[in-house]
Amino acid sequence: MTTLGTASAAPGERAVGRLPVGEARDGSEVSLPVCVINGTEDGKTLYVQAVSDGDELNGLGVVQRFVPRIDPAELSGTILVVGIVNWYGYQVAEHRNPIDDTKLNRAYPGDENGTASERIAAATFDAATRADFVLDLHQGSTSRMINETRVRCGHRHRLHRECLELAKVFGCGYILDQKGPDGQLARAAPDEGIPTVDPELGGAVGWDEESIRLGVQGIMNVLTHYGFLDGAVEPETQVRATSFEQYGSPAGGLAVFQKDLGEEVERGDTLFEVRSTFGDVKAEVTADSNGVFWRTRRLPQVATGEYVCSVGTDIDRY
Repeated sequence: MTTLGTASAAPGERAVGRLPVGEARDGSEVSLPVCVINGTEDGKTLYVQAVSDGDELNGLGVVQRFVPRIDPAELSGTILVVGIVNWYGYQVAEHRNPIDDTKLNRAYPGDENGTASERIAAATFDAATRADFVLDLHQGSTSRMINETRVRCGHRHRLHRECLELAKVFGCGYILDQKGPDGQLARAAPDEGIPTVDPELGGAVGWDEESIRLGVQGIMNVLTHYGFLDGAVEPETQVRATSFEQYGSPAGGLAVFQKDLGEEVERGDTLFEVRSTFGDVKAEVTADSNGVFWRTRRLPQVATGEYVCSVGTDIDRY
């Protein structure tokens, strides 16, 4: 029998339940939706979570699609899923946890006696550290961005190679291989010896079917490659960036992009123009380095100095 919160599944079973993480302001229990898929054969454990940022819904779309596809009778090992991590933020469609104004993916490994976010982080970290592999599903929130998988442990980490391989197997096509901020699950779990990656499934607020499709395929790639399911997966070569260059606006107006997401750029290429209300070009911003057009703001209106876009640099193929 494998248990996560109130979900308990015997070999060959799937069960759903709730993982208690505290109480709301009216004293009612706050709990996260969880699922256990327990295979008929012994094997490894995969942990998947989504919506640690309350307005990032593509990961939830992936969970909703992949869980019904898995037949426990055909599975070796176990899959543990937390479908909505940032319960408070999800209820009000906000990125941060409104109870403590915290970005939850900066709270790991958490504290079971701490703030609301630290308690959620502690409960989900406890679940994650039972696994052999961890996938923490995200998206670009209010930005437009390519589908990418982030390796956040840092190049010198003892699990860097394993995390990079997991990212390649997931197979979004692009990898950001850059050490992340303290408190990220993809930073904290590798310290416990568990390969972990952070797929960023597209960008902008909403529900993007193409990014969800890629995320579901990524889960299936991982399950197949690491022996949870029968079959074989040959990981495809990915475009890897190890750093970013960010560009702000030199003037106020409307940003008009001259490159598409995923397009390669060369130093000196025009990335965007700033145009006035009446269409006059007020400024032109060019690339400082070679790279890939990686991320942009969602809406075109910009003030002087406001963030506009990012270029992934130090590019190679992995």
